[in-house]
Amino acid sequence: MKKTNPNGSGATVQPLALNVVAGGAGFIGSHLCRALLDRGESVLCLDNLQTSRPSNLRALEGHPRFRFLRHDISQPLPAELTRLAPRITRVWNLACAASPPLYQRDPEHTMLTNVVGTNNLLHLAEAAKARFLLTSTSEVYGDPEIHPQAEDYRGNVSCTGPRACYDEGKRAAEALTFDYGRAGRAQVRVARIFNTYGPNMDPDDGRVVSNLICQALRGDELTVYGDGSQTRSFCYVSDMVAGLIALMDAEFDGMEPVNLGNPHEMTVNELLGHVLKLTGTRARVVHHPLPEDDPRRRRPDISRAGALLGWAPRVPLAEGLDATCAWFAEELVAEPAAGVAG
Repeated sequence: MKKTNPNGSGATVQPLALNVVAGGAGFIGSHLCRALLDRGESVLCLDNLQTSRPSNLRALEGHPRFRFLRHDISQPLPAELTRLAPRITRVWNLACAASPPLYQRDPEHTMLTNVVGTNNLLHLAEAAKARFLLTSTSEVYGDPEIHPQAEDYRGNVSCTGPRACYDEGKRAAEALTFDYGRAGRAQVRVARIFNTYGPNMDPDDGRVVSNLICQALRGDELTVYGDGSQTRSFCYVSDMVAGLIALMDAEFDGMEPVNLGNPHEMTVNELLGHVLKLTGTRARVVHHPLPEDDPRRRRPDISRAGALLGWAPRVPLAEGLDATCAWFAEELVAEPAAGVAG
């Protein structure tokens, strides 16, 4: 709704454009909310807080351009969003647990969040004539037989295994998103996110960076799955958020997914070495069997992101791990058994 200019001139003032960020209380989502506010934009954060941390939004509470609405996107969206549609210019879908232990805890909900939830948000984007961005995942490539993984690789995914609720859910979400784009129902963007780390991760997230750093800081045994030779590529969260914003801002037809991640590949054992050096822990390293369908190699081909967006990660691993370790150290202070082995 237009408002009359308070200076009495009779001119009208357009309300501030509004970003709807689903999953905005999560790890990456909370950083995105902050970045959008820092750009002078308004943000409505949707989150059911099933796996997100309310503390991630503490610094945003009271901000005049930020609102939080607790809601599960797999359920019909609240009428309030329909009323706000004239203001909504961008819809960001980051809503889904991304950690294997968390998304496997309730696989039905994970699948419905990815499929029904994405469809609900696409309906909202269509009604608002807003641009829509889906955060998909490198897991759509499964345990890849092609390395590194480029966007035209169709993947090697188990559709019946314990990770299928997430992997296949994201693949279905991509299909829905591109169907809306093909039909001219919404302007769409799809980001395939590779391993990302940084502050605001849940200490009990279950992924390798948070696992190793928190175990080291607590003085617990350090857990490595398999022999540690499997590879990952780690992108610092500020680089990832910059990539997401660049993708949403980019003027192209949007009908192709874009990998976002750091192409610097390393083994889990190499990451372990960095964490041991950074924390100075003397804790014992223990090995456990690899989880079912765990990918052996992971490295993004980011040529498309470079060509379309002019984007590449900038934060070196040592700098990112240092900042992440410092943040986790503060988070763990309140724990009775917290401490750094030395």
